[in-house]
Amino acid sequence: MSAFYVTTPIYYVNGEPHAGHAYTTIAADALARYHRLKDNDVFFLTGVDEHGANVHKAAEDAGLTPQNYCDKMTPIFTALWKRLNISHDIFMRTTSNMHKRGAEKFLTALYNSGDVYKGSYEGYYCRPCERFIPEKELTDEKICPIHKLPLEWLEEENYFFKLSKYQDRLLAHIRENPRFIYPESRRNELLSVLDSGLEDISISRSSVSWGISLPFDSEHIVYVWIEALMNYMTALGYETDSERYRTFWPANVHMMAKDITRFHALIWPAMLMATNLPLPKQVVGHGWLTKDGEALSKTRRIFIDIDTDIETYGLDAFRYYLLREFSFGNDGDYRPARLHARYNADLANDLGNLLNRVLGLVNKNFEAIPEPTTSGEFDDEVKAMAQTTVDQLDTHIEAFAFDNALETIWEFVRRINRYVQQTQVWTLAKSETKSRMGTILYNSLEALRIISVLISPFVPDTADKIQKQIGLEEFETATEWGCLPVGIKVSRGEPIFPRIDTKKQKQAQPKAAAKPKQKTEQKTSDLVSFADFQKLDLRVARILAAEPIEGADRLLKLQVDVGTEKRQLVAGIAEHYTPDALIGKQVIIVANLEPATIRNVESQGMILAGSGDAVVLATLEKEMPLGTQVR
Repeated sequence: MSAFYVTTPIYYVNGEPHAGHAYTTIAADALARYHRLKDNDVFFLTGVDEHGANVHKAAEDAGLTPQNYCDKMTPIFTALWKRLNISHDIFMRTTSNMHKRGAEKFLTALYNSGDVYKGSYEGYYCRPCERFIPEKELTDEKICPIHKLPLEWLEEENYFFKLSKYQDRLLAHIRENPRFIYPESRRNELLSVLDSGLEDISISRSSVSWGISLPFDSEHIVYVWIEALMNYMTALGYETDSERYRTFWPANVHMMAKDITRFHALIWPAMLMATNLPLPKQVVGHGWLTKDGEALSKTRRIFIDIDTDIETYGLDAFRYYLLREFSFGNDGDYRPARLHARYNADLANDLGNLLNRVLGLVNKNFEAIPEPTTSGEFDDEVKAMAQTTVDQLDTHIEAFAFDNALETIWEFVRRINRYVQQTQVWTLAKSETKSRMGTILYNSLEALRIISVLISPFVPDTADKIQKQIGLEEFETATEWGCLPVGIKVSRGEPIFPRIDTKKQKQAQPKAAAKPKQKTEQKTSDLVSFADFQKLDLRVARILAAEPIEGADRLLKLQVDVGTEKRQLVAGIAEHYTPDALIGKQVIIVANLEPATIRNVESQGMILAGSGDAVVLATLEKEMPLGTQVR
């Protein structure tokens, strides 16, 4: 059994948690659950950062002492984590005595290293970030690049850490350990920072009173960002050199949003080097969730209404959407319409209908799960795909490709749907073919059991419901084929993902008293301004070549001619068009879409198509010159 330690950042309590916090924590939860499924010894940390100037100010604004304010806010986080089904092993509070004692021990060791000195600091400071902005990062407008707020000039006496001393060691470590920082784009950013040179950093504040005093100078409070990093060790019992600390440190994965990777991948490792402690194995800085292209922000009041979406679609659908829709290293724009589409297509149709259909056939034709006694067409292919799916997941999870992991599982889900359809199992109820029917239904149920195991890190409640409906009393985690016992009664219940029609839900809501209509009321959040629409560059293109993408049933790789250049696109149309039927077609593409990697294939744009019962490409009434702009 291997030890696996994963952490989220500890989140500021100066405001309530939002979807960005949920995204990080759900991803870390999926990672922790996956490693438990692999029978690793897992420790999963999350928590809250309760110190610093921002928290002190929020407490003052609320008319509370800082500690009373923290005691009021922290339960909001723990309640949300419970609602999101987060399986953390510890919820860390930086006001806890365990953290304070551990932080004091670490600060003493850092001071004794000889790399801490007293000096004066003056520079631009972002209060929401609680961060001094280096001169080389300043813009002419002196605006925080994250919060878009004016920076303030600050001068005070502080203690400094000799970060510059560790520049070469950090550079060597990152180059010798290419997986230390994920994704590669973050790694390249930080290598660029190192190449431009590091400056010593302030590690204390003399103008802030809410925090942990330096053990070697009680007039100074440790800078909140320095203190926060220590929680990853103090939560393990670093203060007493506990067995838990010796088992789980160094951390396998520090997971966070991309804006704080510099603290974790440069400052934290340098502090550990100074105190002769092991470095974390990997720092993962995922992309931001955005809304209308902007990062979520408590300060700027940009947020996503996750409560409504969870209430409408259920928790597992929300978890599934966050992990399936976005490439984890890149930013992702949260759109409720896409959540709705994923729910109905992937969850209700692909998975929910498959379970309901198979259980219905078993209930109708057998008293219990039948024994597989025959061998026929597609059986071996389905069994082999089950093992292939299991084998591929390790690679995807290791690369934090949660979207690819779920797509791989859903390819298997869709394959079982086709298996049921291809064998026309519902026609085999006659006595002479019933044994064949039993084999197909057993195979389908066993596939569903394995699918439930594989999806359990991502949508744990759904996985549990599937196994209960199959008839398993305790959750079976084995992924080897043939572990489903015969002779047990299935327990077909309510559909695990009933279809949702949001239009009907809106119609069913009581209408408010009518108000006089005004022209300004016609503009809603669902409408796109003409200016925004004009940003799309729609062009006429011709498909030159098309080929399937290995392991992706619904995707085709296309080569298109846009007149001035040739491009590669990925399109989810393989179920509706054969490659040969596409060659030579004129189509419309979005030419200014940011490139995306889908199933390890780069797509340089998007092809337009209508979807309903079938997918139909958007084509032209008559031929037009390639590259013509569509208006």
